[in-house]
Amino acid sequence: MIHFIQEVLSFSWLLFRQAAPFFVFGLVLAGVIRMFLSPEYIARHLGRQGLSSVMKAALAGIPLPLCSCSVLPVAASLKKQGADKAAVSSFLISTPESGVDSILISWALLDPVMTVARPLAAFITAVAAGLFQNLFGKRPSGETLVGPDVSESPGCTSCGCSSGCCSASTDEGPQKKGLLGVLKGILNYAFFDLWEELAGWFFAGLLVAGIISAILPQDFFSQHLGGGVESMLLMLVVGIPLYICATASTPIAAALILKGMSPGTALVFLLVGPATNVTSLSVLLGILGRTGTVIYLATIAVFSVVFGLILDAFYSVSGIVPSAVMGKAAEIVPDGLMTSSALLLVVMFLAARYKSR
Repeated sequence: MIHFIQEVLSFSWLLFRQAAPFFVFGLVLAGVIRMFLSPEYIARHLGRQGLSSVMKAALAGIPLPLCSCSVLPVAASLKKQGADKAAVSSFLISTPESGVDSILISWALLDPVMTVARPLAAFITAVAAGLFQNLFGKRPSGETLVGPDVSESPGCTSCGCSSGCCSASTDEGPQKKGLLGVLKGILNYAFFDLWEELAGWFFAGLLVAGIISAILPQDFFSQHLGGGVESMLLMLVVGIPLYICATASTPIAAALILKGMSPGTALVFLLVGPATNVTSLSVLLGILGRTGTVIYLATIAVFSVVFGLILDAFYSVSGIVPSAVMGKAAEIVPDGLMTSSALLLVVMFLAARYKSR
């Protein structure tokens, strides 16, 4: 038992050290984005109908570090600003499936192919969902769907966020803060608000990855989930009702691939898990309506499997062995920087918890 615990903690610590420098940079970059491109700004400037709004909503959602619960109030705000279901649906997909923090962690723990495939698949899926909403999800004349009060909804509380991400922000713009105020705002959001929200899920993901590494034989997933439509459909059944943020899903995906799961099946997990969860379904129904929610879920499911099959085909044709290239980006980072970044994240998490008391 002691050996098992040591193996779990050793693998979890290895992944944590590899991801930590990229995570720190990602948090700071997320703070910069939040300071200069707030969700309220997105709501004001994407509240228009049409294809361009769908494209902008999908593109704007890619870098934003919002999970599937904290994106809901922004989507409701878009709805109240007059955006149609197409733009809202597009934003609801691209935002939780990606994010500047999860992109950098993908680079650290996965490989360049997965790092590119993840946001690209999210963007195309989001645009497709918006187009399908325009084609098949037109609401009857006179129907008005207004986003619910997500601050009281189960979809918001399901992620356990405590940073106020599920309520409207009243922060002043950067032009009113001055340089020191801007820096303070960036670091405060990065290490106290966002990191406190993500840390619990990220540590849980690392722990699950360690358990997978310790329990399962090396070729377990190559025998059972080695690729193909059946593997990806099974992953849909697991991933659609599950809540897991894009950041926390990354170390789990890394462990699954190292144990033989095909990259395409792992991509299905990375796309479906963050974008859907059963507790936010009632909120989605309020924002998109029944037809819109069905289109939303169906688009995610179909396009996740399609991109999973394409990704597996790419690895097969290119001759790349996924397990051989996993985590190579972290090898260029000095050991001291990895360890100090990991310790910084631990200290900042403890400080954030102490501050929130």
